[in-house]
Amino acid sequence: MAKVNWRELLGWNKEQLEELRFSGFTFLREGKYEKALLFFKTLVLLDPESAYDAQTLGALYLQMGDGERALEALNASLEIEPDHEPTLLNKVKTLLLLQRREEAFSIARQLQKSADLTISGDASALILAYS
Repeated sequence: MAKVNWRELLGWNKEQLEELRFSGFTFLREGKYEKALLFFKTLVLLDPESAYDAQTLGALYLQMGDGERALEALNASLEIEPDHEPTLLNKVKTLLLLQRREEAFSIARQLQKSADLTISGDASALILAYS
């Protein structure tokens, strides 16, 4: 079965996607995760090549404690942008939530070498907290 290009079918342009993204992010900032989730699930359908939308969807699922869906969204994002460290860090957190410690620690050890001190520090803290 062929994939439907919803954006083309609806005739939406990048500006309309940005408006949708802004609205979703507004709900996210306000802590209204259920509403933000609806926006980012829609954005992932409309713009499946957007690493940002998949990253955000994964982070939302993680925040809401849905590890399986978080992992699915984060992996989709990492297929587009494999070295995005904040997404990798969220994947570590998700794997820990799913009690997949060895896999999580493997990624966290790589992130400990990051030039970004926030990323390396958070990776080290997660390893210490879950060891």
